[in-house]
Amino acid sequence: MTAFNLIIGVTGSVATIKLPLLVQSLMDLNLTAQGYHFEIKIVCTEPAKHFFKQADLPESCSVLDDATEWDKWKGRGDEVVHIELGKWAHMMIIAPLDANTLAKISQGLCDNLLTSTVRAWDMSKPLLFCPAMNTRMWEHPITSTQVTTLKWWGYEEVPPTSKTLMCGDTGIGAMAEVDTIVKRIKLIADSKLGI
Repeated sequence: MTAFNLIIGVTGSVATIKLPLLVQSLMDLNLTAQGYHFEIKIVCTEPAKHFFKQADLPESCSVLDDATEWDKWKGRGDEVVHIELGKWAHMMIIAPLDANTLAKISQGLCDNLLTSTVRAWDMSKPLLFCPAMNTRMWEHPITSTQVTTLKWWGYEEVPPTSKTLMCGDTGIGAMAEVDTIVKRIKLIADSKLGI
Protein backbone atom coordinates (compact mmCIF):
# COMPACT_ATOMS: atom_id res chain seq x y z
CA MET A 1 0.00 0.00 0.00
CA THR A 2 1.25 3.47 -0.87
CA ALA A 3 2.19 5.90 1.91
CA PHE A 4 1.01 9.50 1.81
CA ASN A 5 3.49 11.46 3.92
CA LEU A 6 1.93 14.33 5.81
CA ILE A 7 3.48 17.02 7.99
CA ILE A 8 1.12 18.55 10.53
CA GLY A 9 2.47 21.84 11.85
CA VAL A 10 1.07 23.19 15.12
CA THR A 11 1.60 26.61 16.65
CA GLY A 12 0.90 28.49 19.86
CA SER A 13 -2.87 28.62 19.53
CA VAL A 14 -5.21 26.98 22.01
CA ALA A 15 -6.70 25.15 19.00
CA THR A 16 -3.63 22.91 19.19
CA ILE A 17 -5.60 20.97 21.82
CA LYS A 18 -7.37 19.41 18.81
CA LEU A 19 -4.13 17.88 17.49
CA PRO A 20 -4.79 14.39 18.94
CA LEU A 21 -8.26 14.35 17.37
CA LEU A 22 -6.91 15.49 14.00
CA VAL A 23 -4.20 12.82 14.02
CA GLN A 24 -6.57 10.08 15.17
CA SER A 25 -9.13 11.03 12.51
CA LEU A 26 -6.46 10.66 9.81
CA MET A 27 -5.18 7.39 11.29
CA ASP A 28 -8.75 6.05 11.35
CA LEU A 29 -8.83 6.55 7.57
CA ASN A 30 -5.91 4.12 7.37
CA LEU A 31 -8.34 1.41 8.46
CA THR A 32 -10.51 1.95 5.37
CA ALA A 33 -9.83 0.67 1.87
CA GLN A 34 -8.62 3.98 0.44
CA GLY A 35 -5.60 2.57 -1.41
CA TYR A 36 -3.00 4.43 0.67
CA HIS A 37 -2.18 5.17 4.28
CA PHE A 38 -1.15 8.35 6.04
CA GLU A 39 2.33 8.59 7.56
CA ILE A 40 2.38 11.60 9.87
CA LYS A 41 5.11 13.75 11.39
CA ILE A 42 4.24 16.57 13.78
CA VAL A 43 6.30 19.77 13.63
CA CYS A 44 5.60 22.03 16.57
CA THR A 45 6.68 25.45 17.69
CA GLU A 46 7.80 25.82 21.29
CA PRO A 47 4.55 27.58 22.37
CA ALA A 48 2.49 24.77 20.78
CA LYS A 49 3.91 22.31 23.34
CA HIS A 50 1.79 24.02 25.98
CA PHE A 51 -1.39 22.65 24.39
CA PHE A 52 -0.76 18.94 23.80
CA LYS A 53 0.97 15.92 25.31
CA GLN A 54 2.99 13.61 23.12
CA ALA A 55 1.51 10.70 25.10
CA ASP A 56 -1.90 11.55 23.58
CA LEU A 57 -0.60 10.87 20.05
CA PRO A 58 -0.08 7.48 18.37
CA GLU A 59 3.43 6.09 18.83
CA SER A 60 3.83 6.01 15.05
CA CYS A 61 3.74 9.83 14.92
CA SER A 62 7.08 11.46 15.60
CA VAL A 63 7.05 14.95 17.13
CA LEU A 64 9.81 17.27 15.91
CA ASP A 65 10.74 20.60 17.45
CA ASP A 66 13.56 23.12 17.33
CA ALA A 67 15.79 20.86 19.44
CA THR A 68 15.34 18.09 16.84
CA GLU A 69 16.82 20.38 14.20
CA TRP A 70 19.89 21.27 16.25
CA ASP A 71 20.47 17.80 17.68
CA LYS A 72 20.64 16.27 14.19
CA TRP A 73 23.21 18.69 12.80
CA LYS A 74 26.76 18.57 14.14
CA GLY A 75 28.74 19.33 11.01
CA ARG A 76 28.95 19.28 7.23
CA GLY A 77 27.09 16.35 5.70
CA ASP A 78 24.69 15.91 8.61
CA GLU A 79 20.95 15.94 8.08
CA VAL A 80 19.25 19.34 7.88
CA VAL A 81 15.83 18.50 9.28
CA HIS A 82 13.78 21.27 7.68
CA ILE A 83 15.14 20.32 4.24
CA GLU A 84 14.67 16.58 4.73
CA LEU A 85 11.10 17.10 5.94
CA GLY A 86 10.23 18.86 2.71
CA LYS A 87 11.72 16.04 0.67
CA TRP A 88 9.87 13.38 2.68
CA ALA A 89 6.41 14.97 2.75
CA HIS A 90 3.78 14.88 0.05
CA MET A 91 1.79 17.59 1.79
CA MET A 92 1.93 19.96 4.76
CA ILE A 93 -0.89 21.35 6.85
CA ILE A 94 -0.56 23.94 9.59
CA ALA A 95 -3.47 23.44 11.96
CA PRO A 96 -3.69 25.72 13.79
CA LEU A 97 -1.79 28.64 12.30
CA ASP A 98 -1.65 31.32 14.98
CA ALA A 99 -1.34 35.06 14.31
CA ASN A 100 2.36 35.16 15.18
CA THR A 101 3.39 32.35 12.84
CA LEU A 102 1.11 33.69 10.10
CA ALA A 103 2.98 36.99 10.34
CA LYS A 104 6.37 35.26 10.24
CA ILE A 105 5.55 33.08 7.24
CA SER A 106 4.04 35.96 5.25
CA GLN A 107 7.28 37.92 5.74
CA GLY A 108 9.55 34.99 4.93
CA LEU A 109 10.92 34.70 8.47
CA CYS A 110 12.28 31.30 9.42
CA ASP A 111 13.44 31.28 13.02
CA ASN A 112 12.20 27.83 14.07
CA LEU A 113 11.76 24.37 12.59
CA LEU A 114 8.19 25.00 11.43
CA THR A 115 8.84 28.31 9.68
CA SER A 116 12.09 26.99 8.19
CA THR A 117 10.23 23.98 6.79
CA VAL A 118 7.66 26.31 5.20
CA ARG A 119 10.37 28.60 3.81
CA ALA A 120 12.08 25.62 2.16
CA TRP A 121 8.80 24.07 0.99
CA ASP A 122 8.57 22.68 -2.56
CA MET A 123 5.94 24.97 -4.05
CA SER A 124 4.68 22.19 -6.32
CA LYS A 125 3.37 20.36 -3.23
CA PRO A 126 0.16 21.30 -1.42
CA LEU A 127 0.34 23.32 1.77
CA LEU A 128 -2.86 23.96 3.72
CA PHE A 129 -3.15 26.44 6.56
CA CYS A 130 -5.91 26.75 9.14
CA PRO A 131 -5.84 30.14 10.87
CA ALA A 132 -6.90 30.30 14.51
CA MET A 133 -6.84 33.39 16.67
CA ASN A 134 -9.00 35.75 18.72
CA THR A 135 -11.62 37.66 16.72
CA ARG A 136 -9.89 40.97 17.37
CA MET A 137 -6.65 39.57 15.97
CA TRP A 138 -8.47 38.06 13.00
CA GLU A 139 -10.17 41.40 12.22
CA HIS A 140 -6.95 43.42 12.40
CA PRO A 141 -6.24 44.82 8.90
CA ILE A 142 -2.82 43.13 8.67
CA THR A 143 -4.36 39.65 8.95
CA SER A 144 -6.22 39.74 5.64
CA THR A 145 -3.07 41.02 3.92
CA GLN A 146 -1.01 38.17 5.36
CA VAL A 147 -3.59 35.52 4.47
CA THR A 148 -3.84 36.91 0.94
CA THR A 149 -0.04 36.70 0.60
CA LEU A 150 -0.02 33.01 1.51
CA LYS A 151 -2.87 32.30 -0.90
CA TRP A 152 -1.12 34.26 -3.67
CA TRP A 153 1.88 31.97 -3.25
CA GLY A 154 -0.40 28.97 -3.84
CA TYR A 155 -1.05 27.85 -0.27
CA GLU A 156 -4.65 26.92 0.49
CA GLU A 157 -6.61 28.37 3.39
CA VAL A 158 -9.11 26.33 5.38
CA PRO A 159 -10.92 29.36 6.80
CA PRO A 160 -11.71 29.89 10.47
CA THR A 161 -15.25 29.71 11.79
CA SER A 162 -17.37 31.87 14.04
CA LYS A 163 -18.25 30.63 17.51
CA THR A 164 -17.63 31.23 21.19
CA LEU A 165 -13.86 31.15 21.56
CA MET A 166 -11.89 29.66 24.45
CA CYS A 167 -11.47 33.13 25.98
CA GLY A 168 -15.27 33.60 26.06
CA ASP A 169 -15.47 36.07 23.17
CA THR A 170 -17.82 35.22 20.32
CA GLY A 171 -16.82 35.80 16.72
CA ILE A 172 -14.77 34.55 13.80
CA GLY A 173 -11.32 33.14 14.46
CA ALA A 174 -11.86 29.57 15.64
CA MET A 175 -9.95 26.92 13.69
CA ALA A 176 -12.05 25.05 11.15
CA GLU A 177 -13.66 21.86 12.44
CA VAL A 178 -11.40 18.81 12.40
CA ASP A 179 -13.84 16.97 10.13
CA THR A 180 -13.62 19.80 7.58
CA ILE A 181 -9.82 19.71 7.66
CA VAL A 182 -9.67 15.92 7.34
CA LYS A 183 -12.06 15.92 4.37
CA ARG A 184 -9.88 18.47 2.56
CA ILE A 185 -6.69 16.52 3.28
CA LYS A 186 -8.26 13.31 2.00
CA LEU A 187 -9.58 15.00 -1.14
CA ILE A 188 -6.10 16.29 -1.97
CA ALA A 189 -4.45 12.96 -1.16
CA ASP A 190 -6.98 11.12 -3.33
CA SER A 191 -6.31 13.53 -6.18
CA LYS A 192 -2.51 13.30 -5.87
CA LEU A 193 -2.59 9.50 -5.84
CA GLY A 194 -5.25 9.20 -8.53
CA ILE A 195 -7.74 7.46 -6.23
